[in-house]
Amino acid sequence: MKIVIADDHAVVRSGFSMILNYQEDMEVVATAADGIEAHLMVAKHQPDILLLDLSMPPGESGLIATGKISEDFPDTKILILTMYDDQEYMFHVLKNGASGYILKNAPDEELLSAIRMVYKGGTYIHPKMATSLVKEFIKKDQNIIDDDPFRVLSKREIEILPLVAKGYGNKDIAAKLFISVKTVEAHKAKIMEKLDLKSRPELVEYALKKKLLEF
Repeated sequence: MKIVIADDHAVVRSGFSMILNYQEDMEVVATAADGIEAHLMVAKHQPDILLLDLSMPPGESGLIATGKISEDFPDTKILILTMYDDQEYMFHVLKNGASGYILKNAPDEELLSAIRMVYKGGTYIHPKMATSLVKEFIKKDQNIIDDDPFRVLSKREIEILPLVAKGYGNKDIAAKLFISVKTVEAHKAKIMEKLDLKSRPELVEYALKKKLLEF
């Protein structure tokens, strides 16, 4: 199977490439340092699997890239490989098209097993994270309302939120995401409404709490 690895650290890309290329059934055909480059490499090589890190500053994050790549290249399975043991991120990337979520500190054997499982059409979730997923299904089955509005943000709102928190102006955000200024303003208003925030300092505080400034 053909694999692309996207991570902002060269040593990580090199290390995982060595592990995967040693396998008879795996070949790393390209690597990328951020989400935009990952999109380009997937378009060029049409890999079976994309190993995608969530946090890749200062480039486009995996949190954002997941939705774009899964929509544009549905035949490429995305396996999130991250240090973030956070169920919020897991839910968002799975909702946006990822086929798996595994932590970077997982044993090599677990990573290889996860890749093969995803390649065959399955979904892999790190055992530690699977517990959170089960609890979530139980909550929904019991009609317990989730009090965290973060999960109801759209993919575009998740893109815009950290940019606003980092101090980007409407024009800068519009240029970065190739949308109009009015669209940015509309999304910002929806973000503030959904999160029940009254000011930019509150938005920054929320972004810090969710670790979104790291993306």
